[in-house]
Amino acid sequence: MSEKKRNYEWYVVQTYTGYEQKVEKEINMLIAAEKRGLEEAKQAAPGEDLYPLLRTVKVPMREIIGMTKSGKPVKRNEKVLPGYILVEMCLPQEADGTGAQKGWKDPCAKIRKIQGVNGFVGTKPTERPKPISDAEYNKIRLQTGEVKGDKAAFIQQDFDINDRVKITEGPFATFSGTVEEILADKNKLRVNVQIFGRATPVEVDVTQVEKI
Repeated sequence: MSEKKRNYEWYVVQTYTGYEQKVEKEINMLIAAEKRGLEEAKQAAPGEDLYPLLRTVKVPMREIIGMTKSGKPVKRNEKVLPGYILVEMCLPQEADGTGAQKGWKDPCAKIRKIQGVNGFVGTKPTERPKPISDAEYNKIRLQTGEVKGDKAAFIQQDFDINDRVKITEGPFATFSGTVEEILADKNKLRVNVQIFGRATPVEVDVTQVEKI
């Protein structure tokens, strides 16, 4: 059976906070080592049905737009799931394999032994890990901006109600006012400004204002 037809699923590995990238690197080394081992095994036994159990590892990230003290936007990357990473695997139902092919115990044990790993979410060390559902995986993809090819930019809010701000861009540029409402889901602020002598609430993007 070809690799594409096999049932690869996503599993969640819990790590110590701050160890995500280190664990990701170690698992990538396991993936590379398994690939080399399979190539050698296929040469020794051309007819044997061999396939990689580990395929991909990722630390889900999203782009955050924060604000400097002067109110200028600054971009940075932030972990969507601090303390967790995703591993794509095709695990046999059997605990132990035969011949050159390993069962699920071998790759899972290697991952659990990596420094900084607490284990697979939802299972005991002696159990076969449980994958997350497609819906759960797609929720993570939405947060990272992978879905539809649009990278999501999340605003790290640093404003409070009644803050005095100046609008720097858009049709209301140069106007000053008071933050009336924070629309976190839209990355916008509703600011009360004086237009022709009247208090008027306007919606502006968080990146278009700076604190006074």
